[in-house]
Amino acid sequence: MTSHDVVGKLRRITGEKSIGHLGTLDPMATGVLPLLLGKYTRLAQYFSSAEKSYTGTIRFGFATDTYDAEGEAAGPDSAPELSLAQVRAAASRFNGEMQQMPPAYSAKKIAGKPAYKLAREGLPVVLKTATVHITDFTITNLEGAAASFAMSISAGGYVRSIAHELGQDLGCGAHLSALRRTQAGAFTLSEAHALNELEALAGNLDALELLSVHPRLLLPQMPSVTGDAMALGRLRNGAQANLPEFSRAPMVKVFAGQRELVGIAKRIAGTLFQPVVVMG
Repeated sequence: MTSHDVVGKLRRITGEKSIGHLGTLDPMATGVLPLLLGKYTRLAQYFSSAEKSYTGTIRFGFATDTYDAEGEAAGPDSAPELSLAQVRAAASRFNGEMQQMPPAYSAKKIAGKPAYKLAREGLPVVLKTATVHITDFTITNLEGAAASFAMSISAGGYVRSIAHELGQDLGCGAHLSALRRTQAGAFTLSEAHALNELEALAGNLDALELLSVHPRLLLPQMPSVTGDAMALGRLRNGAQANLPEFSRAPMVKVFAGQRELVGIAKRIAGTLFQPVVVMG
């Protein structure tokens, strides 16, 4: 199942046509896939830089053309005999800021066309390296040729590229054999809901809303402030307004009551704010 498939299923469950996801999950991966529904799709820009965390398994012995278990093997299994200490030592270089080459089978665009489409057609795929930041890459266990790991990586980083490069460094080839996203920004696996749980509530919009993240918990870096009728009217019309917000935060979430998110506003000076996003 692709991320697009999940969006399609949720459209049928909720009846909401405007749905977007915050960061594609590869079809073989499981875990957290944050989805924005309806007017909340206007907030997508504020989630684009969120770090993501994963657990998974790297299989040593041969690389694949996609860098994961869904691809074609690049050669026979070399049946390497590796120690946990060896793998951990090789993995230690994947830390902090580094340049990463995206996989040829990826959604990166080349002249407007996704790289994976060119690769499937047998055409040359010339991609540029990208800067990624890895805050954690821990090899937790090694059983035979399979290493379990935990990783936190910046937005746009490819875990399967790291698996591939680790195999190159160890001289035996490797690919990503399993992947589970445990966190995407502020969204964690413990807060996520399985599709079959949502399907059981199809058509019950009140129940589905209760399963959603409370609007005041979104974008925790921005304080929440409740405006009065006059201020909210001005902000909804694109005008500046004073709000009862006395921190120094540059951006705030503006509410009418507890749940109704009116928009995002930028501090101009003191308690004077300019709307940046109006939810409508």
